[in-house]
Formats: sequence, C-alpha cells, structure tokens
Amino acid sequence: MKIPKITIITASYNSEKTIKETIESVLKQTYLNIEYLIIDGGSSDNTISIVKKYEKVFEGRLKFLSEKDQGIYDAWNKGLEMASGDWISFLGSDDEYLPNAILNYVNYINERKGDNLEFVSSKVELINSDKKTLRIIGQPWNWNKFKIYMNTSHVGTLHSVKLFTKYGKFNTEFKIVGDYELLLRANKNLRTGYIDNVTAKMTVGGVSNQSRIVFQETFKAKVRNGSRTIIEAKWDMYMAELKYYTRRVLGLV
Repeated sequence: MKIPKITIITASYNSEKTIKETIESVLKQTYLNIEYLIIDGGSSDNTISIVKKYEKVFEGRLKFLSEKDQGIYDAWNKGLEMASGDWISFLGSDDEYLPNAILNYVNYINERKGDNLEFVSSKVELINSDKKTLRIIGQPWNWNKFKIYMNTSHVGTLHSVKLFTKYGKFNTEFKIVGDYELLLRANKNLRTGYIDNVTAKMTVGGVSNQSRIVFQETFKAKVRNGSRTIIEAKWDMYMAELKYYTRRVLGLV
C-alpha cells in the first residue's frame, strides 16, 4: 500500500474556545504520515499559546505561523506554500475529524490509485455550538448539481497537490466561497471520489454561515467561471435563499 503524505491546514483567528478540540482530533488520527499546518491571522487571545503547547506532542509534524492575513483563503494559500504533502486537507479551527478519517481517505485513494483522483469528499456532520447534531451533508460530486450549488462537503476533504498545480490557488477576492470557486474552474473535468461515511464534524456559525454574502459570492463564482448564465445564476440564488430560510425556520441551520 502506498503511504501518501497528508498535509492538514487549519486557518485560525482568536479561536481559543475551539482550537484545542480541533488539534486533538488531528492528534488522534490513526494514520500517522501527517503534516499539520496552523496558519493564524495574528490572534490577540490565547490561540497562540494553546497551539504552542502541542508542538512537542506532534514531534515535528506541527508547523505554526501567526501573522496578519486577508482572510481564510489568504491563510490557506500561505499553507499551500508551506505544504509538503501529496494531498491537502482543510480543517476549520472549530471543526473536528473523526479518529479514522484520514486513514479512510488514504485507503480509498489507494483503492482507486489508477483513476488519478484530484478531489475526494465524504459526508460531514453539521453541529451547533452545543455539539447538537443538526444534519448530515455531503453528496458525491456531480457536475450537473455542482454547477448549481456545492453539493459536496468541503470540511476535511482531500485535494491532490496536482489540483492546485493545474488550476491555481484560492482567489482571495472571495471571502466565503473560494473553495467552491476553485473547484468550478475545473468544470466537468474534475476527477473526483466519494466516501459514503461521515469523516468530520463542522460547527455551524463560522464565516461560511454569513448567508447573504454566500449567495452573492456564489453568484459571482458561477458567472465568472461560465458554469451558469447570469439569469441561471440569479434563479439559483433565489432558490438557495428560499431553501436557507426554510431550514432556518425549522432550526436546521
């Protein structure tokens, strides 16, 4: 079995209340060929001191950078510059992996080693700040769906380094949907895989939960990359808003 190196990147900013659990979830991974990069935006709380306590525990596998940035995608791009792994995963500073998450991904990648995969996703459990499960998200990538909305999950998913070589890094013009915009560049040619299990928990309420900005940026990403016409993208935005506010009334977001 090939033993690929996995780079996990966490962007943080004033995350003292949540980052310990995030780090612990990486530390508990049963797959060990992991490089962990924490890119901090210059936190003014105890985030930095919490991270430093883990440097020895990771035995050289944890690297930490703290400086001002222009948002999460700027931080992720800095992480990409530092990364030495074959595959890259992005984990929020208030999100968590399940213990066998990376091992499950690696086993899947090895099973499909002849398919030249670029992006592998899974199911993700959405939780609130009280750790209550809201719902499970994440479907297999399908271009006819993906060009309308991001039907895959992104937390903890794996991206081949070849993906960034081929399509570039994250566009920092986007503050929330830069991950979606990057994958739209590949259009229907994206080579994907899917694990039909939950591999991570995502806390609702972070930057990606700013609904109005999400809708506007999603519209911009679709039109810019030619996946939808202006009229189609506006219709998609209307339907997304309707779905979001319905879920909000039902307490699912």
